[in-house]
Amino acid sequence: MPDRVGLYLQDTYTLQDSIKYVQRAETRGFYAVWQAESRLSRDALVALASYAVVTNRIKLGTGVINLWTRNPATIAAACLSLDDLAPDRIMLGLGAWYDPLASQVGIKRTKPLFAMREVVRGVRELLTLEHVNFAGEFVRLNNVGLDVVDGRTQPRRVPIFVGATGPRMMAVAGEIADGVILNHLVSPQYNVGALQQLRLGADKARRSLDDIERPQIIVISVERDNRELALNRARKLVTQYIRQQPEVMRASGVRAGLIDEIAQVLPLYFTESQLNDAMRLVPDSVVQLVTASGTPDEVRAKVKAYMDSGATYPVLYPLGDVNYTIDVFSNGYSKVDDPLQEFSN
Repeated sequence: MPDRVGLYLQDTYTLQDSIKYVQRAETRGFYAVWQAESRLSRDALVALASYAVVTNRIKLGTGVINLWTRNPATIAAACLSLDDLAPDRIMLGLGAWYDPLASQVGIKRTKPLFAMREVVRGVRELLTLEHVNFAGEFVRLNNVGLDVVDGRTQPRRVPIFVGATGPRMMAVAGEIADGVILNHLVSPQYNVGALQQLRLGADKARRSLDDIERPQIIVISVERDNRELALNRARKLVTQYIRQQPEVMRASGVRAGLIDEIAQVLPLYFTESQLNDAMRLVPDSVVQLVTASGTPDEVRAKVKAYMDSGATYPVLYPLGDVNYTIDVFSNGYSKVDDPLQEFSN
């Protein structure tokens, strides 16, 4: 079992249910929870605030918010507010977002690497609680400082993570960030190349790879008695990702023939029925290549493979029963055959 485990929550569940999952994760010894903000349905900062007021220990991160739609000053102010609720527990994850959603709301994602550098610098300097002057291409701060209302005038310790998948953003993360959020639906093989890029960035900044925290989001589909159900649940997500992110799949070791075959039968904008038909083409081996799916033993073994390939701790992206997934990775799991049995007695 890893020493630290995180939980990744998207907008699949109601906020009320997500709060309960975070509380359960904290009682089971989880280290962190990361809240996604990939679509226009869940504001990660609002979610973290709700988690902060009902927990005491677990760390809380945005996984990730985009760097375009909030000014660095408002991002820093949000971090300040969250740190007031949960001192020294907040982690800021930033990403470059994606199209077509960005373009649909009027955002042109020009020079994302350069923009990331400026936003990280601006937010970090503001969190020192000093007044900041910075004239960049994307960030302009003219004698701007955060207003502290609770008397805590010391700099705020909010580590900044970059959500990176591509090699150039990975290198930037290695140079400027406190950590990188390694993406889901990649293989452990993919991590080898990612860490090479991270090391290049770290070397440029005269840092060590050990200075960079590397949590990895891992899709988890686990069933104690129905392995086929676990695999099919993950197969659906993998099929969708093969169609939408073919380059990442190719870099993870998915054969080109399968990627082409999926592209031929599954339109880019597909129906549920079309997705169900296409997923029959994806073998178990591919599902297990880029996810941790199957029995509890299979899932834990795959998580270990990600750790061995360079992740510093796993962040579980549960498909299916969230409570069961949490309990499979809780500290008490090894005491019983069925983790739910321990907590239902």
